[in-house]
Amino acid sequence: MEAKHDVLIVGAGCAGMRAAIEAFDAGADVALLSKIHPVRSHSGAAEGGINAALGNASEDDPEKHAFDTVKGSDYLGDQDAIQVLCDEAPGDVYQLEHWGAVFSRTEDGRIAQRPFGAAGEPRTAYAADITGHVLVHVLYEQVMKRDIPTYEEYFAWQLVINDDRCQGVIAWDLLNGGLKTIGAKTVILATGGAGRLYVGTTNAYACTGDGMTMALRAGVPLKDMEMMQFHPTTLAPTGILITEGTRGEGAYLLNSEGERFLKRYAPNAMELASRDVISRAEQTEIDEGRGVDGNVLLDMRHLGAEKIIERLHGTRELAMTYAGVDPIQEPIPVRPGAHYHMGGVDTDLDGRTELEGLYAAGECACVSVHGANRLGGNALMETITYGKKAGRHAADWALMHTTIEVPEAVEADAERDLKVLLDRTDGERPWSIRNELAETMHENFGVFRREDQMREQGEIVSGLRERYERVVVDDKGDVFNNDLTQALELGFLLELAQCMVVCGLARKESRGAHARPYDYPDRDDENYLKHTLVRWVAEAPVLDWKPVTMTKWKPMERTY
Repeated sequence: MEAKHDVLIVGAGCAGMRAAIEAFDAGADVALLSKIHPVRSHSGAAEGGINAALGNASEDDPEKHAFDTVKGSDYLGDQDAIQVLCDEAPGDVYQLEHWGAVFSRTEDGRIAQRPFGAAGEPRTAYAADITGHVLVHVLYEQVMKRDIPTYEEYFAWQLVINDDRCQGVIAWDLLNGGLKTIGAKTVILATGGAGRLYVGTTNAYACTGDGMTMALRAGVPLKDMEMMQFHPTTLAPTGILITEGTRGEGAYLLNSEGERFLKRYAPNAMELASRDVISRAEQTEIDEGRGVDGNVLLDMRHLGAEKIIERLHGTRELAMTYAGVDPIQEPIPVRPGAHYHMGGVDTDLDGRTELEGLYAAGECACVSVHGANRLGGNALMETITYGKKAGRHAADWALMHTTIEVPEAVEADAERDLKVLLDRTDGERPWSIRNELAETMHENFGVFRREDQMREQGEIVSGLRERYERVVVDDKGDVFNNDLTQALELGFLLELAQCMVVCGLARKESRGAHARPYDYPDRDDENYLKHTLVRWVAEAPVLDWKPVTMTKWKPMERTY
């Protein structure tokens, strides 16, 4: 065993670093482990802002924030978890500010707040359009200040399970090569999402669902895995995110006829309808021939150069660099792209999973505050609030328990599995399987879902998993063996894809991101107001259901 800690956090984005800070401040011996440097975490790509009912732009309170989140989730969000998020959000944002987060300001010096989709009030605090970037650096400063050790460029592969509890992680040391075991009394998974399941995605190459699959393989259930959110404005052709903040500042969406087409789909909210609604509207326009080369147009010209440069400078830079378009002069081509996984590791309000000693927070977890559709600005808030809660509980538990035991057999089994993969000299390279997975998921499990396509996708994924059994890693070296890590990531993605298809087929309704307009166009609260829960049994996903926690808001019809 390489080392031992009270709390080991896998993943060092906003949720992971916030958990580490809280666990350290609770008196625990804490370490972070990440396959990339913390400030390169995908949290840094969050652009638009962080939601908290500060009331700086209008009359607002946590109750309104909670209702908007419940309604936005299409009533699949757990209302107790949502209430905690919304109640704690203002204090958490002020804490970030005190730590040095430089938020954009109002004329009188308060934190500025912009309107975001499906929010009743302008409650999204922002730092221009680079909010995630700012928060990652602020949190990293706090990690450095506390001297919290980080196992940088360690690729987490397996959880150590002994005595019916999680006692550490087996990781591949990217820099020096070889498997290393880090023991821990408690482990917090904060590895982010799995957007690389799709060919058109806002997610970084590192977003391969590692934590979700590690938990799944350890017997922990995943919740609401069919709920993959498509963001309506991703830059063509790269899939790079164009923030919802553009529409918050007043940008329009136009079709090939120059028409603001949302008046047909969401006449009241228009460009500030929820993400699922706008993504479906865009896809319909494109499918019916009113798109522009498979896109629609995001028009910011009327905002004027001054406003664009002040509040959306990052967006302008992205459009100019990656699409050759200056939004001051012409509209940006955008289309829906896979963005955020509302599903993930099933946890309670403290981030605890079914497996003692294992916690999860952030996008890889499903507590569930987002239900069937996440509101823009709520993801960064969840990383902070639930990262903090998981860190606190994991530290408290670790400080009351003393032992860490990693049996030699566990390490030996991992070494043997890896040797089998590295010794194989004949077979298929991982990239071809990965490309096929991403393209077929986009086609068959995208913005709209059809029964026959989902069934076909299930068969495709099964076939890809069979081919994966014969995958070959060409690079047999130890140092920075990306060939090896990409092969392991592909294994994670294939298992998650199978879980998603099983859940998608079982949910015979349209709710939030799960849209089945051709066979089940309506939401069915009588039969499906419940979470899907999927476990991995004998190399296959097994489906179960879990009730949604309802406290005060009963489902009502959606109006736009």
